[in-house]
Amino acid sequence: MSCSSDEHWVSTPKGRLYARTWRPSEGERGAPVLLFHDSLGCVDLWREFPAALCAATQRRVIAYDRLGFGRSDPRHDVLPPSFIGDEASVLPVLSAGLGFEAFVAFGHSVGGGMAACCAARAPQQVQALVTEAAQAFVEERTLAGIRAARAELTQDPQLSRLAKYHGTKARWVLEAWTETWLSPAFAAWNLDEELGKVRCPVLAIHGDQDEFGSVQQPERIGARVRGPATVHVISGCGHVPHRTHSEEVLRQVRAFVDGVANTAGA
Repeated sequence: MSCSSDEHWVSTPKGRLYARTWRPSEGERGAPVLLFHDSLGCVDLWREFPAALCAATQRRVIAYDRLGFGRSDPRHDVLPPSFIGDEASVLPVLSAGLGFEAFVAFGHSVGGGMAACCAARAPQQVQALVTEAAQAFVEERTLAGIRAARAELTQDPQLSRLAKYHGTKARWVLEAWTETWLSPAFAAWNLDEELGKVRCPVLAIHGDQDEFGSVQQPERIGARVRGPATVHVISGCGHVPHRTHSEEVLRQVRAFVDGVANTAGA
């Protein structure tokens, strides 16, 4: 099944957000899937996955660049320790600007935490939650992976590769990730309080070789949420399952959202 795509701009009090939607050609089967990207990500870095997810689930898929990332307007501040939960504040303008109410929240890496916060704070909108390679707390494995990435990405040509997607915002994007997570003020961060408010069905996907988080991360997500939770660990998989193990991710997500839809309709 084919999917068509459109670009959008959504105005917020702090600047414009770039978004893109994919729609199935044969009609939509349920609420759309809203994608939350990772710390260095943007709409374009999801690559072929949104279109494949649209085709697999027969749902509209929506992806957007957070403020300061990709094609969205820049920001120049230092991210506060609350930045993960703060992202839920854009939901009203996104839903109004893009025309959706209920949705499935799907977040990769730090976007998984943001998706979880949306599920906790907007339970009337979030029908289901999918986290992929998400962090639920700060562990040494996460920090070690970030230190290694910082050492590599601050050098050309790696920084130039970031600039391909983020333009002149590339340095800010990198530092917003590394300096926030490595800050002592962030050391005690965790998602526990937010997870305790999540009552919708949850699918937590993780790779057993994820360099930014052990399998304790999805296990904690599954254990702390109030709704029914499934933890799916992919063998031989690193931090980007939707790219390296896309077919398995698509199968898991399709079965999950189909099950949610069937339960809701029962």
